[in-house]
Amino acid sequence: MRLDTISEAYRKLQQDLHTNPNYGVASLQFAPIVADIIRQSKARSISDYGAGKKNLLKGLAAAGITGFDYYPYDPAFPEYGEPKPADLVCCIDVLEHIEPDFLGNVIDDLARITTNLGFFSIHMGPAGKVLADGRNAHLIQKPASWWLKHLVERFEIAHVQRHQMMGTGFWVAVEPKQSHG
Repeated sequence: MRLDTISEAYRKLQQDLHTNPNYGVASLQFAPIVADIIRQSKARSISDYGAGKKNLLKGLAAAGITGFDYYPYDPAFPEYGEPKPADLVCCIDVLEHIEPDFLGNVIDDLARITTNLGFFSIHMGPAGKVLADGRNAHLIQKPASWWLKHLVERFEIAHVQRHQMMGTGFWVAVEPKQSHG
């Protein structure tokens, strides 16, 4: 059974914010990097965690990447269903939007579905958008060291890179922790 990853009140705020056509477009910028990872890893399935309006799928098609199983998940779009395990799990410009009390559950959820590789981008500063309740859309604004501490508890870090497109952001490639028993 999955743990809660979002409150109902915040789900509604996210659904409202998704009516803005300029919300959830970061995955278009990251699609070329994800396309390279797909080519190198030969991933045949992609889980898009926090898929929003499925812009990653559009960006990958524009980069010539097709013929893979695509599993979108976003609590603001319940019609997508539950998150599914995949060769490559992408979580692009999502983690900083998570309610702090649910962050551990979300990272646990990502670890549960990451079978081979994960690609997570995280913005560390304030968002240009504001929620209907007046809060900045980036509920968590912490440095890379803070984020990496949370990620290394559940993943092996394969690569970390600052990213200029994000201003104060970075992306990380992760692998599942291997059990040593």
